[in-house]
Amino acid sequence: METLIVALVTLLVLRAAGALGAGRFAVWRTCAAYALGVMLIMTGTTHFLPEVFADSPAPTHADFIPMVPPFVPLPSLMIYLTGVLELLGAIGLFLARTRRPAGLGLTALLLAMLPANIYIAVAVVSFNGAPATPLWARIPEQMVYIGVALWAAGVPRLPRKGSAEPSDRTVIGTEEVRALSISSTEPDRTRHSGAPSPSVDQPVGQSQTAP
Repeated sequence: METLIVALVTLLVLRAAGALGAGRFAVWRTCAAYALGVMLIMTGTTHFLPEVFADSPAPTHADFIPMVPPFVPLPSLMIYLTGVLELLGAIGLFLARTRRPAGLGLTALLLAMLPANIYIAVAVVSFNGAPATPLWARIPEQMVYIGVALWAAGVPRLPRKGSAEPSDRTVIGTEEVRALSISSTEPDRTRHSGAPSPSVDQPVGQSQTAP
């Protein structure tokens, strides 16, 4: 629950900064991506904390090992691996060009970690000296993180406003091109009207017919 509070506070602070003129945080989706990234840096870093930090409020590497279900091999290595993936995903969320693949990758990671969250709640595994979070609270919290990761990745992609119909300028430009095309294919009415054009050397008003 502490991680969710950190993400929410970060989200509101960044959005407030955007309202005050920080253009980078003028969009909720960007703020949510950064908030999730900050939370993942906090959680991913704890995957590497040694036992010397056992008396600190933060969990250590050893605290995560009991969370790994029995069917998963090499639990200690898995804790290091998930920590690395969380940190890489967080960095990817901070960069616009990598935000989409990072969000999709984090979605896959969080789904893969879902069985561990269920195992903790069902087996009542204590974490960092605290009782396990009930399943009814843990699963919705995990779903929130997955939803934010997908949102940061741009899933689903919503059409931009007005993209379904062409703009007025596009319609006008199309009509102009069509009019030019028609005028260029019309026959020269003056040439085919039957009236001979006056000769250059002939005086105006003089008949062209021989006497």
